[in-house]
Amino acid sequence: MKALLAGFRGFAAYFGGVLGADAYKKYLEHHHASGHDGLPMSERAFWRDHSDRQDNNPQSRCC
Repeated sequence: MKALLAGFRGFAAYFGGVLGADAYKKYLEHHHASGHDGLPMSERAFWRDHSDRQDNNPQSRCC
């Protein structure tokens, strides 16, 4: 049962990565690793900015 649950969690993490659900987490990791002095965007501001970028550059998404 543990193996099945671990497999499902792995699949869910992979699928979330494909869909971009972990984009904010990756942004925070990049922000801290880059040595930025300012505070990172809030999660809400990040997703608003992310959505605006997709609207301005429609070739970066499928639909």
